[in-house]
Amino acid sequence: MTGSDAADGDQEPTNDGQRFDRLPETPADREVAGRPSREEVLDWWETRFGIGREVLDGYSFWEKGAGKVWVFNGEAVDPSRVEAIGMTFLRTRQEHWKPTTRAVQRFGEHATKNVVELGPERASRFLAGEDQDLPEWDGDWGYLIVSHRIAGGTAPIGVGLYLYDELRSVVPKGSRADLPVVEE
Repeated sequence: MTGSDAADGDQEPTNDGQRFDRLPETPADREVAGRPSREEVLDWWETRFGIGREVLDGYSFWEKGAGKVWVFNGEAVDPSRVEAIGMTFLRTRQEHWKPTTRAVQRFGEHATKNVVELGPERASRFLAGEDQDLPEWDGDWGYLIVSHRIAGGTAPIGVGLYLYDELRSVVPKGSRADLPVVEE
């Protein structure tokens, strides 16, 4: 039996951090305690960032490890033996759910709220991992999509954490970059 199967009739199924398990469609379908459902994930993205459920139609969601949700464009019959499927999308087994930088860069263009746009100098500092005072932000606290105007449009560049008039860069160290300031 696998880690997410019950060893006997008396035990609850548990999370196996070494394999992928598909998220249940609804909370009522949940078998593993603490595992989010597809419905909860879609509701969170819509409530937090205004990204409509239709944007994620055709994607399947998988958990590997405690709260690491992956998104995959399509279906997979049995991804349990692979190391990765799609891309990491969301961290859920903590007090506040956190979107990944890659997910924000991929889907953030659809966001209609909790998006802060930074000018060239601030965007460059943000991508270098610097925290910045941002008292002018009058939106929600918590995780935000950080964007920057480039080539006549707006592009999401990462995830920021806004607390106490400060925008904290949570760009992973391996993704940080020293970028030149480019005026549009």
